[in-house]
Amino acid sequence: MKVFGRITVFPIMPSRISRLYELAYNLWWSWHPEALALYRNLDPDLWEETEHNPVHFLSEVQPQRLEQVTNDIAYLEQYDGVLSDFDRYMHPSTETWFSRTYPELANKTIAYFSAEFGLHDALPIYSGGLGILSGDHCKEASDLGLPFVGVGFLYPQGYFRQSITREGVQEAFYDKLHFSEAAATPACGPDGNEVMISVDLPGRSIHAKVWKLQVGRIPLYLMDTDVAPNAPNDRELSARLYGGDRDMRISQEIVLGIGGVRALRALGISPAAWHINEGHAAFLNLERCRELVASGLSFNEAREAIAANSLFTTHTPVPAGNDTFSYDLVDKYFSSYWGQLGLTREQFMDVALEDHGWGPSYGMTVLALRLTGQHNGVSALHGAVSRNMWQFLWPGVDADEVPIDSITNGVHTPTWITPEMNTLFKRYLGEDWQDHVDEPDLWNAIIGIPDEDLWMAHMQRKKALISYTRRHLKRHHLRLGEGSVQIAEFEHMLSPDALLIGFARRFATYKRATLIFRDLDRLRRILNNPEYPVQLIFAGKAHPADGPGKALIEQVYRFSRSDAFRGKVVFLENYDIDMARHLVSGTDLWLNTPIRPHEASGTSGQKAALNGQPNCSILDGWWAEGYNGKNGWAIGEEREYHDPNVQEEADSLSLYALLEQEIVPCYYDREADGIPHRWIAFMKEAIRSCAPAFNMRRMVKEYTRRFYVPEIQQGMKIAQDNYKEARTLAAWKEKVKQAWPGVELYANGLREGQLSLGQGVDVQAWVRSDKLSPENLIVELVYGEASNEHVAVQYALPMTYTKRESDGSYLYEIHLQLPKSGSIAYGVRVLPNHPALAGKHDMGLIRWG
Repeated sequence: MKVFGRITVFPIMPSRISRLYELAYNLWWSWHPEALALYRNLDPDLWEETEHNPVHFLSEVQPQRLEQVTNDIAYLEQYDGVLSDFDRYMHPSTETWFSRTYPELANKTIAYFSAEFGLHDALPIYSGGLGILSGDHCKEASDLGLPFVGVGFLYPQGYFRQSITREGVQEAFYDKLHFSEAAATPACGPDGNEVMISVDLPGRSIHAKVWKLQVGRIPLYLMDTDVAPNAPNDRELSARLYGGDRDMRISQEIVLGIGGVRALRALGISPAAWHINEGHAAFLNLERCRELVASGLSFNEAREAIAANSLFTTHTPVPAGNDTFSYDLVDKYFSSYWGQLGLTREQFMDVALEDHGWGPSYGMTVLALRLTGQHNGVSALHGAVSRNMWQFLWPGVDADEVPIDSITNGVHTPTWITPEMNTLFKRYLGEDWQDHVDEPDLWNAIIGIPDEDLWMAHMQRKKALISYTRRHLKRHHLRLGEGSVQIAEFEHMLSPDALLIGFARRFATYKRATLIFRDLDRLRRILNNPEYPVQLIFAGKAHPADGPGKALIEQVYRFSRSDAFRGKVVFLENYDIDMARHLVSGTDLWLNTPIRPHEASGTSGQKAALNGQPNCSILDGWWAEGYNGKNGWAIGEEREYHDPNVQEEADSLSLYALLEQEIVPCYYDREADGIPHRWIAFMKEAIRSCAPAFNMRRMVKEYTRRFYVPEIQQGMKIAQDNYKEARTLAAWKEKVKQAWPGVELYANGLREGQLSLGQGVDVQAWVRSDKLSPENLIVELVYGEASNEHVAVQYALPMTYTKRESDGSYLYEIHLQLPKSGSIAYGVRVLPNHPALAGKHDMGLIRWG
């Protein structure tokens, strides 16, 4: 039939357990296994059929079963305990880290925009790492008590369900997410009415309904364009994550950015800080500028106001991976918008101009960088890569000093820790260990866990993964029409006694899923060693439009079904959060082989380390910081290559050598008790060193201290007196830009020579400027170790303004005395200076002497 509407009917819940409904609509359950157990224990088979979705589950569970558990004392005790914990967590008077640390900012909302949120496998509105990170960020913001809201899309068809054919070809299927069966409710504004917003697209307005997901203490507002006022094509706009053509993409990003701001306004929320997580939502700051221009500010004044409390996090370490739009497309969608900003077309295009040599375009990352005051990458190495990539936006500034900082990603510990490891940690680290996950001293107690206890917990997870894998493979191949002989093969697939290596992530070419297959004969010998067998398990999706990525999946799948590798290599289709939990806790070793430095961070290895798995990885992303020589293995050298073929050859040889000479021998080095004590030392060190450093608690605290709180404070300051400071700063910047071509700098000091430790050198500098006075300038002596051609600025010392010379120049002086011996190079520079600047390189203006 033609479906007009869909209604979900729930059974009448016995009053004794009636709060199961309330709990189902708060994703707090997604990181509290004891809460999930309340549903699973009612009907384990139905729990699996409803894909671990409490709302859907409650619509299907038999009323008789609900009545039955009201007489089950054990169940009721469990129910009461979970609801007691939930109430204590949610109660407004409960003290949190944020309320203790920043009590004066309790009502200052932080708005976090992301194109995807990976909260649980029951809500497939995520594609991979970015979404999982966003979901973990929300959960930790809730745990820490931040005044935080998330904004994104509630995609009715989500990301695709992956199906692998007999030939290994990835097929994409989109399953409809029925909101009546999801933990989503219509979001209501202050007037109590459901919120619907609209944005203008070419020749029409498009409407979006706003839905609310409660994630612990924080609300997540997600927009959906599949609503009645929209034309059929527009109703499909938010249907799929990362789907459609460039028109679809720019339309989605307009709704996310511009529509997201309007959604918050309609909800009565006025954020004090704004966080743009990747460039998809960058249009939000254009909308904030438009609001301020409508109130009387110029665009430049508005830009200063909105940049003061805005943060942009970039996740993409290659230029081609950042969203850009052609000028023709921008003309089509924004020709009626730039006038509302008080800009001409040329000025509007210039705000986001990006040109890497293949023609100018409108860059979303450039837009985000230019309209935010703070910027960061997601690992130390990625921060350095980003500073080099976007250096052209700060001409004259050395790449090392480009104002793009870094905060290394982490994972939400309660979400990713397994029940077995949680039990173990409670016993040896303390019942409240999860409250102290970012404290390194806590984790030193890991060393004291008996090897046999840790190994037993790990083997439980490994056996659970193997059972999961066998069920998964049987379902997959039954669908493919395999015979009983082939299906029976999967009953014995994988051995818990053999070394099991896991590789699961997005199948993009730079991640090099097939690197380990570069020398098939050598790999065959490693995997099929009768004394020391090795097994590989793969999982991951390629974007439906990524032909090379899909080809990699086909290769891995064909290897898994070949005679040479059958039973030794496994590919699991339809990678999702549930599968990830099994993989990062049940394999013995986590493999990661990206092309350095193309992995911005990566977090799957962090989840594996938390659960006691050593990593074997290229020194890229987080592993460049995490590896210490005792917690896993490093593939290849810590450098880049000019020729990718040479790099691949070198990395594959390194990987094979590690497996043959170190990893496999270590794993099979058993004593009389059959326990691999030397391997367990790596497991313990992986937990001890990685768990406190790469968790979401540390990460969100770092964002709060370094960015959110300063932004809130700066935003309040700049908004005073009708944005007086923004107006002043914009006018001052314009004056400096006009005057800067006339600024001259001359320096005098020791050009070449030798000093004894304790001696110093006097340096003088003269600045000549007809239009700028000393209070508009800062003159610095900068120096660093002279170890190669390029000298990075390691130290910057302000020089003292002494006097104005008779010729009108300004004299600055400093006595430089070096604290240690060695060869250094130094220079003198002058920069604009104003107390309201986001940083000394805010304007990208610099003059060297």
